Amino acid sequence: MTSIKDVALHAGVSVATVSRALGNGPVSTALRERVEAAIAATGYHPNLSARRLRSQHTRTVGLVVSDIRNPFFTAVSRAVEEAAYQADMRVILCNTDENPEREALYLRLMQEERVSGMIYAPTSTMSNRLPANGFGFPTVLIDRCPEDCSYDAVVLDNHEAASQLVQHLLAQGYRHIGGLFGNTSTTGAQRHAGFAETLAAAGLPAPTRFIAPRTEAAESATRDWLVSGQHPQALLASNGQILAGMVRALRNLRTQIPHELAVVGFDNEPWTELVGPGLTVIEQPVDEIGQTAMDLLFERMKTPTRPARRIVLQGRCIVRGSSVTR
Repeated sequence: MTSIKDVALHAGVSVATVSRALGNGPVSTALRERVEAAIAATGYHPNLSARRLRSQHTRTVGLVVSDIRNPFFTAVSRAVEEAAYQADMRVILCNTDENPEREALYLRLMQEERVSGMIYAPTSTMSNRLPANGFGFPTVLIDRCPEDCSYDAVVLDNHEAASQLVQHLLAQGYRHIGGLFGNTSTTGAQRHAGFAETLAAAGLPAPTRFIAPRTEAAESATRDWLVSGQHPQALLASNGQILAGMVRALRNLRTQIPHELAVVGFDNEPWTELVGPGLTVIEQPVDEIGQTAMDLLFERMKTPTRPARRIVLQGRCIVRGSSVTR
């Protein structure tokens, strides 16, 4: 294999000069061009692992998400990768699958890889015990962040978004409104608070079931609720996977939307406008979440001691036929 010595020999410079040129060190433009020409001519590929061991500047971003099957995290990951690409940085993507053990493993991996920074959606277990002094590198939380968190964070106004959906249903004449909420994150808890408080303000109960935020769990919970004979007039799903499971259960039970049951939820995925009369959903600004998280990360890299910033973005309620006037 071609080595850095071969490049130096071809360029007529020292190995140290090639190393400085590769690391954007202090070399003249003419020397850098000679080194680049020698690299192209010899087909040399730098040993990135060795370079990481010698430097604290890896130009690598760690992205740790809780469930890559969730279209929300898929879309945010794409936005993060695009921002990293534009900044000439790499992304290491890890999926914890809501498993604290896997989460701990990947957090150690981020340290071993000496990432320049991390964008992170913690499980509920870690959300309650985030280290006060950080992880040893700049970290920005996305989607999930306790109210008293001392980390940079980009989140949706979950309370307001859920409240919007309930207010819409109330305006359409629905009074018996139930909800399925994820039980593994602060996001589900915050959305439930907006749901319950809005119904309480209207003098109405807030029947709720907390479940694993998975399609299968939502399908089972929806089916059990409907066959009990005491199901609500409308159901709210707290994320896209729960919404998909809810719709699957209704289809299997031949329950008509919205004539027999109104449905609203989160995440404006393409399929949501194709189901029945179309589903009323909260559209999250996924591109803005990913880009803003990267902006915060770059700011933290440049100014490590600045105060933490929490950026709260707004969702948009897209009304479709699944919640027409009762």
